[in-house]
Amino acid sequence: MSTTRKVFRYQTRNVVRSRALIGYALFFLATTLGLVRLGGGVERVLPSLANVVLLAVPLVSLLVATIFLYDGRPFTELLLSQPVGRRSLFAGLYLGLTLPLIGAFLLGVGLPLASSGATQEVPGQAVLLLLSGTLLTAVFTAIGFVVAFTLGDAARGLGAALLLWLVLTVVYDGVVLIASHAFAAYPLERPMLVAMVLNPVDLARVLILIAVDASALLGYTGAVFQDFFGKGWGLVGAAVSLTAWIALPYAWALRRFTRMDF
Repeated sequence: MSTTRKVFRYQTRNVVRSRALIGYALFFLATTLGLVRLGGGVERVLPSLANVVLLAVPLVSLLVATIFLYDGRPFTELLLSQPVGRRSLFAGLYLGLTLPLIGAFLLGVGLPLASSGATQEVPGQAVLLLLSGTLLTAVFTAIGFVVAFTLGDAARGLGAALLLWLVLTVVYDGVVLIASHAFAAYPLERPMLVAMVLNPVDLARVLILIAVDASALLGYTGAVFQDFFGKGWGLVGAAVSLTAWIALPYAWALRRFTRMDF
């Protein structure tokens, strides 16, 4: 059995047994059921559910990744004392954290949507919501790896993770909006497109809300993105950009991990 598979199985068992993962799945299960029952229809519920996903998924993915990596550092050091490759070990750690988080998200959101008939009424929109949450989980778990392998102190790492979440989910759009007003006399379409691609939360928002035709909730960068590319190409561009957001932090964290002196 390969190193990646062994580490993946061990890490997955640890994560699945944790109360954090169980609470995460139950949170989305209760939230989705409540919104579906009180929202007056699945199609009306999806924009509200999207906002919950955009806030909760990055936060939990970042915190779970950083906490597990800091707590598991002695185990990682023990493994590195054995004749194992760092790349294989890193892949096992990443998959062992990311896939359980994705599974908990899909279980908590997908089951209520399927039982409410969303897969029959609005299948494309439901699939894009689940896809966005899945990609966001992979992105912010990778960012959590970057934080944990860049900052040696756990308290500083958790503080940096929370700050990153706050900046990307709340502060970033406010700064972009202020900048758009300050430079309103200039052509801002291309700078706004760049600004949106630099934020994975904005990309996920576009991916979800273009699909549900909730243009009022897209935000300034999302509206520019939709106008520039159109609906179809906008969805493709957002999905491809989010995929790149997985690859780049993963590569950065892997580079840090392979050069670290444990």
